[in-house]
Amino acid sequence: MLNTLIPSRRQLEQAFPGFAVSALVAATAQFLSGHYGAPAMLLALLLGLALNFLADDGTRTAPGIAFTSRTVLRLGVTLLGARISVDMLAALGGASIALVVAGVVLTILFALLATRFVGRGWRFALLTGGSVAICGASAAMAIAAVLPRHEKSERDLVFTVLSVTVLSTLAMVLYPMLSEAFGFTARDSGLFLGGTIHDVAQVVGAGFSISPEAGEVATLVKLIRVSMLAPVVLCFSLVIRWRGLADDAGGGSPPPLLPGFILGFLVLAALNSLGLIPAVLAGWAGQISRWALLIAIAAVGIKTSLRKMLGVGGGAIALIVAETVFLAAFIVSGLYFLG
Repeated sequence: MLNTLIPSRRQLEQAFPGFAVSALVAATAQFLSGHYGAPAMLLALLLGLALNFLADDGTRTAPGIAFTSRTVLRLGVTLLGARISVDMLAALGGASIALVVAGVVLTILFALLATRFVGRGWRFALLTGGSVAICGASAAMAIAAVLPRHEKSERDLVFTVLSVTVLSTLAMVLYPMLSEAFGFTARDSGLFLGGTIHDVAQVVGAGFSISPEAGEVATLVKLIRVSMLAPVVLCFSLVIRWRGLADDAGGGSPPPLLPGFILGFLVLAALNSLGLIPAVLAGWAGQISRWALLIAIAAVGIKTSLRKMLGVGGGAIALIVAETVFLAAFIVSGLYFLG
C-alpha cells in the first residue's frame, strides 16, 4: 500500500514541475471559487483543460502531471477515510441507512441497464453510475483508477467529473426548493439532499441553506455514501476479475483486487471508529484530502484534450442526467414510504 502512495526521491524530482503547475491551477481555482461562488472542482477542471499543451510528451511538466493525476489522487481518497466512523453510521438509523445504500446499489444497476440504450460500454456505466451514486468527482477518479484502461479513459473521466460537478451545482440550487415543495421536515430534507447531491461541498451548502439540522443530517448522509466507496470499488474489481472483462480493454491489465489507496481508506475509517484519530487530526486529514483531490483534478484536466472530450456524444449526457434523476426519484419515493 505504501509503495503506491510514497514515491522515490527520483520520482519526486521528475514530478515536481508538473505537480507545481497542478497545485497552482488548484490554488487559482480555489481563489476564484471564494470570490465568485463557483465550485472549485469545476474551475480547476476547466482551467486545467486550457493548459493541455503542458501534458504533451517531451515537456518537463508531463511526468509530474501524470504523477499528480494518479498518486496525489489516491492520497486524497485514502484520507477521506479519516472522516468515517461506525458511530456516525449508527446515528442515522437502520431504515435511513438501508435507503441510502439501496440508492447507491440501484443507481449503479440502473446505469448498467440504461447504458445499453445510449451506445456506451460497461466501463462508462460503472464510472458514471458510481460517481452519481457515491460522491461525485472523488468517486469518479477512484473508480477510474481501478477500471481496465482503454484509449478513451481520460476523456470519459473528465466528462464524468465535469458533468457531476455541474449537476451538483444545479442540484444545490434546485433541490432545497423541491424539499419545500414536497413538504419535507428538516430531517427528511437532509436525507434527501445528502442522499442525492453528488459532491460533498454542494451537499453542505444545500443542507445549511434550509436549516442547521438539515445541514447536519445532509452531511452525515453524504458521508455514509462516501463510506460506500471502498466496498463498491472492491465489488467492481471482483466482478471484472470473475468475468474476465479486462480482456475487453484491448490488452489492458486487470485492476488489483483491493487497491492500496482503498485499503488505506478502510484502515483510517477503522482507526477513526476505534477513536484512535483525534478530532483535530481528522479535520486536518479532511482538509489535506480536499486539496489533494483538487490538485489531482487540475492535473486530470491538463492531461485531457478538450476536443476529444467533446466527442463523448449526446447519449453520454443523457445517461448521466438519467442516473441523477433516477437517484433523486428513488430517495424521494423512499422518504414517502418511510414516512
